[in-house]
Amino acid sequence: MNTEIDWTAYLAHMEQVLGVPMDDRRRAELLVQFSRIAEMAGPLMAFPLDERQEIAGVYKA
Repeated sequence: MNTEIDWTAYLAHMEQVLGVPMDDRRRAELLVQFSRIAEMAGPLMAFPLDERQEIAGVYKA
């Protein structure tokens, strides 16, 4: 299973969807931050869970 994310494509898509145009400098900095966040989340996402693990509830106001 490929879990690699194309952050450049994601960012371009979100710019269009949200209508938030960015200059190259800001776009480059966001790509750095997305990569850092993904790297930090890696160990958490790789943590094995029991198939019968109860999921967290969903808060509804």
